[in-house]
Amino acid sequence: MAKEIRDVVPAHYVLKIKSFSSFAKNNTEKYESSEFEAGGYKWKLVLFPNGDKSRNGEDHISVYLAISGTSTLQLGGPIHVAVRFSLYDQICDRYLTEQGRVTRLHALKAEWGVPRFMPLKIFTNPSNGYLVDDTCVFGVEVFVIKSSGVGECLTLKDSGLYTHKWKISSFSRLWDTYYYSDAFTVGDHKWKVLLYPNGVSAVRNESLSMFLTLVDSDKLASGQKVNARYVIRLKGPDNEVLHQPAVATNWFSSSEIQRGWQSFMPLKTVCERLTDDSCVIEAEVMELSTTGKLP
Repeated sequence: MAKEIRDVVPAHYVLKIKSFSSFAKNNTEKYESSEFEAGGYKWKLVLFPNGDKSRNGEDHISVYLAISGTSTLQLGGPIHVAVRFSLYDQICDRYLTEQGRVTRLHALKAEWGVPRFMPLKIFTNPSNGYLVDDTCVFGVEVFVIKSSGVGECLTLKDSGLYTHKWKISSFSRLWDTYYYSDAFTVGDHKWKVLLYPNGVSAVRNESLSMFLTLVDSDKLASGQKVNARYVIRLKGPDNEVLHQPAVATNWFSSSEIQRGWQSFMPLKTVCERLTDDSCVIEAEVMELSTTGKLP
């Protein structure tokens, strides 16, 4: 149990007891509060004013949280809760609060608490502020932990670096808006290089545009993404590298199947460097990881 002193009143239920000494006079071993609701369930605060002797709580105040009726547990299965018990210090106007661990409640275990919450010797001493004029105040907070199912599963890959070469013999005769290379496999997915010989619309007739495309994006599960590290080079005569941008790392998905460079290289420079009108587009790709919804 983690203890703290705080000013905030317990959020879910407060039990004020007057004439506390009457519990002993009337031989009352146990008191159950009225029902209260928290986290979609109904609960009771259970107090053993002279200690729960069955759980080694002699000479202590024992406090428990109990779900009201076990039919809810039988129908819905076990639930997980985090509980905070509080005791009001009437002198300092603050609450001594103890945070319990997360516990699982079910039909055979419908309550949880602290048999030795506070020694009676400390509790009954008026100078400590917990029992003043035979009056005390207990409180409880209940936090039901429900999994929303939201999360992701990250799978790290070790696909190795794959190099794909695409040879183009007559670059100046590429009249179509764009061209795809043959498909190649890296890791668990298929890829292509996408070439715009005269650039995409934003840089038309100014720059060469080049992209890496995930071919089988339609086979990705809902929310699944693929992380890849890649670079695309343009090589000219004698295998000379005419241009190589910085290595990129990007996520690919069904809604974003291509990543790369719209201004890969100025067209004027391309025409000047391709002296025999042929080139090789070389793509190096490594699949790093995939991520998707939890199964």
